[in-house]
Amino acid sequence: MEGLVGTIGPLLLMFVLFYFLLIRPQQKRQKAVQQMQESLKKGDKIVTIGGLHGTIDSLDEDKVVIKCGDGSHLTYDRVAIRDVKSTEG
Repeated sequence: MEGLVGTIGPLLLMFVLFYFLLIRPQQKRQKAVQQMQESLKKGDKIVTIGGLHGTIDSLDEDKVVIKCGDGSHLTYDRVAIRDVKSTEG
């Protein structure tokens, strides 16, 4: 019995550490990004995953139209938004 506990114990401990140090923080980050992408609204100043800075001109369920500094309008998938820099209002 002691040999079994001595063998399985370290493996179980490694799994628990792996969960709390790697898996759980990644799930929290994914949830925060998803919440940010769902709360986007017109006028938000954003940055895409490609590094494009702009302002949201319009959006629907899965697409976002971004107004760039030179007046052009580009359409991106909502999941391409990496960060919201500031909000209007």
